[in-house]
Order: sequence, then C-alpha cells, then structure tokens
Amino acid sequence: MIASLQGSVSSVSTDSLVLEVGGVGYRVFCGPPTLALARPGSALKLHTHHLVREDLQALYGFRNPEELGFFTLLTTVTGVGPKVALAIVASRPVVELQLAILQGDEAVLTAVSGVGKRLAARVVLELKEKVAAAGGGVAVAGGATGAGASESEVVAALQALGYSAAEAREAGRGAVAALPPGTSLEDRVKAALRTLRRE
Repeated sequence: MIASLQGSVSSVSTDSLVLEVGGVGYRVFCGPPTLALARPGSALKLHTHHLVREDLQALYGFRNPEELGFFTLLTTVTGVGPKVALAIVASRPVVELQLAILQGDEAVLTAVSGVGKRLAARVVLELKEKVAAAGGGVAVAGGATGAGASESEVVAALQALGYSAAEAREAGRGAVAALPPGTSLEDRVKAALRTLRRE
C-alpha cells in the first residue's frame, strides 16, 4: 500500500494532480484546498489512501495525517464512498467537521455536494458511535467508574478521529482540567476539539 508520496508536481487538473516520484508519475485525487497549493514544478508531499478493488486502483491525497485519518474514518460509514468522503474532508477544516458530527449538526454535511439529509444523519450516527466506542474501550480497560470521562478516554477518542498521540494527549489534558468532574466523554472531546481548532 502507498502511504505517502513526495515529489514534483507534473500537472494539476480539476480533481487530481500528477506527482512525479523517482521517474514515475502518480495520479492522485485531491480536494480543492490541496489542489490550490499545487503548482507544476513545485515540490509536494501528500499523505495517501491507496484504494484497491478488482476493477479499480486509485490514490487519494491529503495535506496532513489528520485529513487522511478523517477520510479513512468517513469511508467506514455505510454509503460513503471515497469521492464523497474526499468532498466532505475538502469542505471545511477537519476539526470543524468533527465538532459538527459530535454536535449532530447535519447542516454542515448536507452543504457538501453529494451528501443528502439521510446520508448526513448516518454519518453523524455512525461516527458518534465510533468515538464513544473508542472512549468506552479505554474506560473498561482502565476500570473507570461513573466519575465522568477520563483523560485517557478523551485521548483515545481524539486518536480515533485521526489526531496524533501527542496532539491528543495535550488537548485531552486541557479538556479534563477545564471541565468539572463528571463531564461526559462527548463534552470533553468537544472541548478538546475547540482547543485544537484554536491552534
């Protein structure tokens, strides 16, 4: 699997670019924000998702691991293919999309071309569950009680959303310190995401 590519931009089109790496040109599908940064002849590094099917191989490129992680998470939702997931990731900063999902703000998703109300509701439902499951697994492992979400639960939830361990630990520490004991996992994750958005 191709996890990342670094090379020279050969050409840019409306939905993709060609990246020359070691004499080989790779066509990589990217969102408008990434394509806007690409200039023929310039150096570029992309974090990539390598899609392999019986009838298709395709590369999807992202500026950072957070975008890639969130794209991968979106593609686990029933009915969300790579093109729709790419459109969602490209529509807003990842942290804003994550906050919208945690807050159940379906309007943010339906504003994306190809995302109807039913699909937006499914994304919110399925991704909320995944974040809760990530936190819940840590709670069981750590023997947490009903005293509210712990820092380790918040960190696990943030990592499930695609953030690095270091980013998740720093934001999780702040979220736990800033909110009173007994605060739910969802509220602590929202607070941590707000912190990450300000950085």
